[in-house]
Amino acid sequence: MSATSAPDRMRAAVLTGPGKVEVQEVPRPRPGPGQVRLRLEGCGVCASNLTPWSGPAWMTFPTEPGDLGHEAWGVVDGLGEGVQGLSIGDRVAALTYRGYAEYDLADAGNVVRLPDSLAGQPFPGEPLGCAMNIFRRSGIEAGQTVAIIGIGFLGAILTRLATEAGARVIAISRRPFSLDLARDMGAAETIPMEDHNGIIARVKDLTGGTFCDVVIEAVGKQWPLDLAAELCRERGRLIVAGYHQDGPRQVNMWLWNWRGLDVINAHERDPKIYMQGIREAVEAVAAGRFDPKPLMTHEFGLDRLGEALDATRDRPDGFLKALVRFE
Repeated sequence: MSATSAPDRMRAAVLTGPGKVEVQEVPRPRPGPGQVRLRLEGCGVCASNLTPWSGPAWMTFPTEPGDLGHEAWGVVDGLGEGVQGLSIGDRVAALTYRGYAEYDLADAGNVVRLPDSLAGQPFPGEPLGCAMNIFRRSGIEAGQTVAIIGIGFLGAILTRLATEAGARVIAISRRPFSLDLARDMGAAETIPMEDHNGIIARVKDLTGGTFCDVVIEAVGKQWPLDLAAELCRERGRLIVAGYHQDGPRQVNMWLWNWRGLDVINAHERDPKIYMQGIREAVEAVAAGRFDPKPLMTHEFGLDRLGEALDATRDRPDGFLKALVRFE
């Protein structure tokens, strides 16, 4: 709780218009049956926030307090009726939906206790769980060649997981910083994302003309989606992991048909699958399979949420992921 908030109040961010945010003092939520209340330590900032932040015609302002924040972690501080298996003081990651606030509610089934080995570490469970779910959907096996287009927070984790699985990873990204990161995460080859035909020629050369068994598009723009299909081998697998909700896309169906591609939209909407991914992420990080701490590069207080969103949009040098912290 903020030192300036009354015991039954909290600070929460409210988007008041395109590119405008205010921090307001509002009533602290009370957990209903089957819910827990979390005193949040932090919340990751997701690229999916950027379209609402820009103020499209369908967006309604002001938002509900804390709205759009869905990558929260914190400490259980209230239990609703019927909740079992969780206790006050448990440190957890959770699937919540108003995480740009000092407190949020979650269904008890959407909460994962964090082990003591992760004490003090930020843990935005939802994006880490997404990475695990995408990796599972990708079906990557030892000996395969995998291209990953876009090495941000998600692409870096997928590079590590694919390399660990025994695949040869070709990382393609725009920024020299992210290509260096891809090498650190195990990529065998890196290619600057500059020239469309040049990238295709380079991957063709690296694969002896056969191209890639699996290609993961992790950018969310038209050009990377076009490029991803070009890099798939015949009967290859194209994984759409980028967030493509800023407008419609076109696809080269002639190419998709001719090469017989399997195309997988790796986004999930079922909370049970989200939670499966979060649990797998907790286990993977605790076991040392990958370390997300270096990938969470920028931290902001709640009153600087607007700056965090702008950084997520503009991606300054060295940026991978922003966190809003409450402590």
